[in-house]
Amino acid sequence: MADDLDTLRIHGDTQVGPGELDFAVNVHGDRPPAWLAERLRRRIDDLAAYPTVADEARARRAVARRHGLTPHELDRHGPGTARVLPLAGSAEGFHLLARHAARRGLHAAVVHPSFTEPEVELRQAEVPVTRVILREPYDLDPGLVPEGADLVVVGNPTNPTSVLHPRATVAALCRPGRVTVVDEAFCDVVDDEAGSTLAGTDLPGLVVLRSVTKTWALAGLRAGYAVGDPTVLADLAAHRVHWPLGTLQLEAVTACCSDEATGHLARIRGQLAADRAAMSRALRVAGIEVAVPPAAPFLLARTPDGHDPDEFRAQLRARGVAVRRCDTFPGLDPRHVRLAVRDPTTVRRLVTAWTEAASGAPADTTR
Repeated sequence: MADDLDTLRIHGDTQVGPGELDFAVNVHGDRPPAWLAERLRRRIDDLAAYPTVADEARARRAVARRHGLTPHELDRHGPGTARVLPLAGSAEGFHLLARHAARRGLHAAVVHPSFTEPEVELRQAEVPVTRVILREPYDLDPGLVPEGADLVVVGNPTNPTSVLHPRATVAALCRPGRVTVVDEAFCDVVDDEAGSTLAGTDLPGLVVLRSVTKTWALAGLRAGYAVGDPTVLADLAAHRVHWPLGTLQLEAVTACCSDEATGHLARIRGQLAADRAAMSRALRVAGIEVAVPPAAPFLLARTPDGHDPDEFRAQLRARGVAVRRCDTFPGLDPRHVRLAVRDPTTVRRLVTAWTEAASGAPADTTR
């Protein structure tokens, strides 16, 4: 199923209809925090001018501080910032890295199940791709990655399995002559970010991609950054369009790496951990199978045995509940669905819809 590019390009936002209860999209909250929205509003009057070098420099310095980068290199933006590249979301990073691989004739390996956009970009750039399929419980084994792979992509924590790989295991993929891309879009909200992230680590060929859109409800703004090997990042930057990020995107990166964000992030992380634990218990009590213990703000579940998975998802939608189908991820089957972590009240509505659909009760289309 998950072989053609159109299938790989199916994402959670396409799974949610108007008015449906959204368990498909992994964005925390329905709007940015008030302090963040105010910072962005204050820049509205600056939009008549082009983004400035100073805007980019502030964003780079904020990221460098956020990840404790040391001044191995000096560039015009300040100490350590040659190891930072602001991006129009992680998706731009995957696009740039695929073009980097194509220019250098690299052979890529993508660890699956994982976010599918990196493979899409690599294949569109005509880069040879080897899939490394992890079997349940989806633990990373660096020995499965072909020796000849000189670009490797892995997620941590991995979307959609919600598995967090040990930091040392991911680091073992790095070596001279290889570009190792670690998608850390959700690493800011794992229980032990400092003990899990490779951002700021000085390893050969390492490129860590971070998003600021998931945790801060900024998906519509498209903002993120890369941290890693300055030689690789310099090549990515050299092949971008002029003004690749707008003023508001750069401001978002700066704001989401600020001290104010750090304090707020601790609260978000704590709430997500509590909601994830409560949701896991509620699903277990209801007999809903969770494939593996979750570490991210989403869970990998299975539809009931004996039910057609497509029909079961349709029954959930008939009850106003949208989940993320996962047969579009290499290594997963049609029974797998991804469920975003939500608050207990919202989870109760999911459990009710799931139980009704599993029992074969007709949906109440008047609700």
